[in-house]
Parts: sequence; structure tokens; C-alpha cells
Amino acid sequence: MCGALPPVVDFVLTDLNRSVGRIWIMAKVNGNDLVARALQDEGVDTVFYLTGGPMVDVASRCIERFHSVDVRHEQAAAMAAHAYSRVSGKPGVCFAASGPGVTNLITGVGNAFLDAVPVVALGGASAVSQTGMGAFQEMDQVGMFKPITKYAERVIDVRRIPEIINKAFRVATSGQPGPVYVDLPGDVLYNRVDEAEVMFPGRAHSVPRVAGDPALIRQAVAILKQAQRPIILTGTGVFWSGAMEELQQFVDLTQIPFYTTPQGRGVIPEDHPLSFLGARNQAWKEADAVLIVGTRLNFIVGFGLPPRWAPDVKIVQVDISDEEIGRNRPVDLGIVGDAKTVLRQLIDEASDSFHKRGESAWVETLRGYDQRSQEKSQALLDSDATPIHPLRLCKEVRDFMDRDAIIVVDGHEILNFARQSIPLFSPGHSVNAGPNGCMGVAVPFGLGAKVAKPDKQVIVLSGDGSFGMNGMEIDTMVRHNIPALIVISNNGGWAGKGTMDAGRDLGFSRYDKMAEVFGAYGELVERPEDIGPAMKRAVASGKPAVVNVITDPHARSSTVSFANYRAI
Repeated sequence: MCGALPPVVDFVLTDLNRSVGRIWIMAKVNGNDLVARALQDEGVDTVFYLTGGPMVDVASRCIERFHSVDVRHEQAAAMAAHAYSRVSGKPGVCFAASGPGVTNLITGVGNAFLDAVPVVALGGASAVSQTGMGAFQEMDQVGMFKPITKYAERVIDVRRIPEIINKAFRVATSGQPGPVYVDLPGDVLYNRVDEAEVMFPGRAHSVPRVAGDPALIRQAVAILKQAQRPIILTGTGVFWSGAMEELQQFVDLTQIPFYTTPQGRGVIPEDHPLSFLGARNQAWKEADAVLIVGTRLNFIVGFGLPPRWAPDVKIVQVDISDEEIGRNRPVDLGIVGDAKTVLRQLIDEASDSFHKRGESAWVETLRGYDQRSQEKSQALLDSDATPIHPLRLCKEVRDFMDRDAIIVVDGHEILNFARQSIPLFSPGHSVNAGPNGCMGVAVPFGLGAKVAKPDKQVIVLSGDGSFGMNGMEIDTMVRHNIPALIVISNNGGWAGKGTMDAGRDLGFSRYDKMAEVFGAYGELVERPEDIGPAMKRAVASGKPAVVNVITDPHARSSTVSFANYRAI
């Protein structure tokens, strides 16, 4: 086996002394062995894949070592690895066969790239020895992945497999996280070499903790102290850094209201007294200072520009990537550093300045905005109408969820309604398509999330259109006993009626029956009072489950037209 000491053969010398000697025979290993060992050395415990040449023997060796989940489409493998990473905080690993297998990974890897998630993708490839000859499935796979990864490399020497895989993990998790791709030609995978010729890194790399400049830390605290209407805005950099405790300490110390990006939710429980989800728009527009930690100034936060933000708002931005500081608008103070380390520095610096600071008029103002917003939506949350309003569905899901449940949301209308109405309480437990708006992630994300934390309740809330894109992964869930609960908001088509009439209609398909065919639990729901009992029966079945809820095709969530797209 790879990694074992070389075998020893004893023999008897026939000289006068009849001495006993020993011959050391060096073990031979091939590229398949080295791929599996390299992943093991990086601490990998789970892989998602679809088998095929030349990766068949890689798959066999992974099955011997790791939890290996074979999916029905390579796209789903990349998406499951994405969700696994978002929930576990570790890199997700996926691999596929050469040619179309690898190209099918691209959507999932590209989604991870825009979402800044460390996914390590491996792909089989045509033989190095046949490069340029028109070999079977010969394509520039590395060239395809370069624009959507932090690092893409082709292995051309079997002895370098551990080195290149180690580098891939290091690049994926260092600085701003992101996906990487390693191309594995068939002749490299099956080439055999003496194990002694291979240089093994030996242990997984560690990610350094970069501290902020102390002078800038002092200036940041001074800006926040002088502000009359400060807020804190955080992204997934807090999660990747493991800075949840430090963030809550800083919020509690300073009594500054906080907001997060959609993917960064749950880093502080959203029933915290300084969480005012319904006052988000007003808080951003009226804030005179904002501490931004671990998130990009992209469209999710209106690029940091008016009208989402006041023209004269003072911005203190903390990010591990210096390229993100001041991107899209100038900032008053930029601190390059690890979120956990910098927040600890801010706590130490602010401990005297903010000690025993009471509630401000600003907090009371935001509380009022929040209460009025909640009251405005309450009628729809309580609606008994049929077809069911999506907000009523969201309320039923919210009330059914465990406090530490993982919620995966995919779609258009239901995505917007869910983010307005379902609070989160645990870090890494909010998973959606992110900045790419990639529909079809629902079932693969739910699969990856449940594998990452099998002891947690995983609820997938999906539109019917998005469910259909990767609904075959219900079969994967059944085969691997991955009992996630999938709740479909079935409004009969893409988006709301009247928003996109061309090609919109899908019909109210019986996705629950489809689930039953694969051996999952399925149930159709048409009345709001039946949603909760149906979910209870689904979970009690112990199987992967689909609860197919017929919702109002005319219900519209508030969003901004695509031509002027900014998240609200």
C-alpha cells in the first residue's frame, strides 16, 4: 500500500561465515496512489465525484480512505463540495473524468470562485504523451479553469503530484479563499515510480494569522467612537477566519448594530438585541460610519456607493486581501489583516473607550424601523390563502427549523422571500447561490451540507425550476442515506407570473412522486395548515424527503430590475 515501508526480503549468504543479510526492495507507486495519499495528508475526509476514465482508480483509492459520494452529474459534485466547505469550514474536494466530465465541473467551480469558497477540483485528462495529436477528449482543460480559479495546473510528472496538490490546498485557503483545479493526465496517473523518488510535504499547510497595523487600529476605534450612527457589516471572512466569538465581543462592547452579507449570516445569532434585519436599508443609507470586516464592496452591498450608502459615510474596511481595500469606492481607513486577529486588536483598543457605553438614540431609531418592517409583512406570513403565499411557506419552515438548522435556499421568488423572513443563528448554516445567482444548487448544496454535518437538521427550500436542474441528486441522497428535507415552493414556472412570460410555464409537476420513485419520501401540500405536519412526517420517515408545496404564481418578491441590479 502507498505510504507503507518498503518490503524486506531475508536471504542466507553461502560464504564461510553463513552470515544473514537483508535486501531492501523499494516500493513502486503510481499516480493514483499518490493522489489519494496527497489528499489524505491534507486532512481530507470526504470527496464528491462521478467516476470515469482516467480517474477510475483514483475513485477506488478514495473509497478505501474517505467518505466518497458518487453523484449523478459532475456539476453536482462541485456544488456539493462547495456547500460542504461552507458548512464545515474546510476545503471541499470534487473530481471528474476527462473531457465532458471536467467541463461539467465548470459551473460549480465558477460559482465557488465568485462566492470565494475553497473548492479543490481534480480532473482526469488526455495523455501528456499524446498532446497535440488529437487524443481522445484532448482539450485545454487548464485554460478553461484559469479564469475561474485561484490556481490551475497540469501535472506532467507523477513524482510532483503530492507537491502540486499541497500547493492547490495552500492557494485555496490562503488569503481570500477560492477554488483551484488540478489536471491529471491518464499516463501520469498510471505511471509507476519508486516511492523514494517522490517528495511528500508530509503535513497539511497552516494559514498564517496576519495582524493589522496598530496605528490603524487606533484610528479605526477613534472613527467609530466619534460616529453618531455607526454600524458593523461583515461577510464570510469572519466565518473562514473563525472570528465569530471576537465579532460578538466587539458588538457587545461597542453596542454598535451589525449586519451581514447573506452568505455570512449566523456569525452572531440574529435574535441578538443589536440585530435589526428589517431596518437594513435605512441603516445603510443613514449610517455615518461603517466598519466592514471580511466582505467585498460588490453588488451585494451596493458597491459601497450611493444611493445604498450616504456619500459622506466614513468607511473602515478590514480584509485579508489588500486588493479588496477601497475597491469600487475610496475608504477612510483600510486595514489588511485576518478578521479574527484584527477584531481581537480592536477589542483590546476599544475596551476603555467603549466601556459601559449605554444604548444610543441610533439603536432606538433602528429598532423602530425594524418593528415597522416586521409588522408590514405579518399579514402575508399569517395568510391562509390558497394557493399558498410563499411568505406563509417561509413562516412554516421558520417555525419548524431547529435553532441550529442549516438552511439552503435556491430560486428566485422563494430566495427573496426567505431572506426577508427566516433568521439564522449559527455560523456557516446559511447556504445559497451567492454572488453568481446560480440556480440549480438546491439539492447538491443540501447533499453537501448534510454530509458536512450529518447530526444537524438540513432544510432545502427551493423553487420548482431550480429544483429541476439537479433533482436527480435525490437518487444520490437515497443511495448514500443522506436524509435532507427538501421543501419545494412550486409556483408552476420560472419567477412570478407576469415577470417572464416567455418560456415561463413548467406546470405544477409532482416532484413528490419523482422522489418516491427513487425511494425517498414524497408528499404534496396544497393548504397552508398542512405544511408543518407534512414536514414532520417527512423527517419522521428517516429518508431524504421532498415536500412539494403549491404556491401562488402571482406572488412577487421585491427586488431591483436586472438592468440596474443591486441586492436589496
